[in-house]
Amino acid sequence: MKFIQIVLLPFLALSCCFAEEDPKVEKKPVMIVAEDGFPAGSATAEGAACDLARAFMEKDAKLFLKTCIPPFGGGENRKKYEAFLKKVAEGMEIEANKKTPSAGGPKKLDKLFAARHLSLNGPSSAGYAFHGFHDIMFVDVRVELVSGKKHQNRTMVIKTKEGQWFVHPAPRTAGLLSTGLNDEDKSTIDFTEAYTVSPAKPK
Repeated sequence: MKFIQIVLLPFLALSCCFAEEDPKVEKKPVMIVAEDGFPAGSATAEGAACDLARAFMEKDAKLFLKTCIPPFGGGENRKKYEAFLKKVAEGMEIEANKKTPSAGGPKKLDKLFAARHLSLNGPSSAGYAFHGFHDIMFVDVRVELVSGKKHQNRTMVIKTKEGQWFVHPAPRTAGLLSTGLNDEDKSTIDFTEAYTVSPAKPK
């Protein structure tokens, strides 16, 4: 009798280990965050959207241009987009030389919502058909302004065929890709609910 009890113990322990894992619970993807607690870089839609906000916070024209989707397509829309990028970059350089920052400028990231797809299929289909883009989403980002007030911005983000995410800061110049963007409901899911947040490894 004692022999049977001893033999069964390992099997009971093993069965308990399997019981702890619930196959119905899906593991959330890991999101690496920067020192400020928010993602960065072109690996994710949220990271690109946060980098756009950082570019304005730091008055960094180089980061702004690096984060934005390079001009694509042709015609008047392309010209308008190129002019927009140039104007904003020049404005950042002027702002950077001011002794006192503008009260309406962003001071720090306050809240980030998980990226979402547009309800309409048209924009993503048009982006792939005409420009080879692999995905189009949007990210709602809330910042604290220099004045102390909060401001929420909706950022359109595009995934290229190389797998990188870029922001499109002037969606009006790409009407086919941004149809319905501002008609979407407010985001409610914080990025920490959609991802397992992990700090970046120290260099």
